[in-house]
Amino acid sequence: MVSTDPPADCPIHDVQRRIGGKWHLVVLWHLRGGQRGFAELERAIGDVSAKALTEALRHLEQEGLIARTVRPVVPPRVDYALTPTGTTLVPILEALQEWSLRHRRADAREV
Repeated sequence: MVSTDPPADCPIHDVQRRIGGKWHLVVLWHLRGGQRGFAELERAIGDVSAKALTEALRHLEQEGLIARTVRPVVPPRVDYALTPTGTTLVPILEALQEWSLRHRRADAREV
């Protein structure tokens, strides 16, 4: 019988669990240049609902990839930024961007 449970020691399953949500990579991508407020992220991403963005931000914060800072102003402002661990993903995100751009062009030529 073949097990359908992911192996506990598989590093790719760990990556999927930590950053594999629908909006997780996109949020990380938009934070690579520095901290942003919720509304800034929402505008930059475009087609994400407030609920989905909130869930993604909470998950990434729990994983230690982003930090949430509440600014004591009226009205309160909440900013998000990559943590040192999150910052280590920037070269990987840039490599994924390059891969996407390279293969988007290649796929268009193949059609």
